[in-house]
Amino acid sequence: MTNRIALITGASRGIGAATARLFAARGYAVCINYRSRREAAEAVQADIEAAGGRCVLIQADVSVEAEVIRLFQQLDEQLGALDCLVNNAGILHPQSKLLAMTAERINEVLSANVTGSFLCAREAVKRMSTSEGGRGGSIVNVSSMAAIKGSPNEYIDYAASKGAVDSMTRGLALEVAAEGIRVNAVRPGLIYTDIHADGGEPGRVDRLKDKIPLQRGGQPEEVAEAIWWLASDRSAFVTGSFIDLSGGL
Repeated sequence: MTNRIALITGASRGIGAATARLFAARGYAVCINYRSRREAAEAVQADIEAAGGRCVLIQADVSVEAEVIRLFQQLDEQLGALDCLVNNAGILHPQSKLLAMTAERINEVLSANVTGSFLCAREAVKRMSTSEGGRGGSIVNVSSMAAIKGSPNEYIDYAASKGAVDSMTRGLALEVAAEGIRVNAVRPGLIYTDIHADGGEPGRVDRLKDKIPLQRGGQPEEVAEAIWWLASDRSAFVTGSFIDLSGGL
């Protein structure tokens, strides 16, 4: 994987940060995208560089088209031709039933989780597609088991946004398969990350872990391993597919 370049969106914490560290350890030059947590992103960068890896930071809100365009332009300038996009950036609002959800909340979630993934995939395809002069590549979308389970009484808006990511994964995979680009997704289940605090319940995984057949929550590093496999040549015959990381739930 030496000299390959990966962009991981939302990589200042959780699954994104674990993925950035893993890709760097396996020879990728990594671009860490973050929206607001600069100190956390710098900490991930420091870890990567201390281990001998190459890493750059680029701030951008992926829900804003102009910022996505700038993100990819800066990536071109700082690292070069992109080989892999990991669409990981996403947001979650406090747990709520639909009756209490506002249009503002719903649109914020859809803009960040759906529009952001579409925009980043678009810019990646422009650079990777062999029909556009690229050398091919891989896109891995970070979806969620919520897309299947629905997250009733908690955040069906988030679940719906990840359902859209699943549909995009399958459709885009077929759209660009002949252009040297593979598109796949992971669907994490109950993983120990800070996103549960965003939903208002930091201990959510511990509350629900007894319902998981494997009797434990997952770690970000376990999801990162699946992302790396889908991005790598070891999955060269895999596209339009999903890996569920839910402990059997």
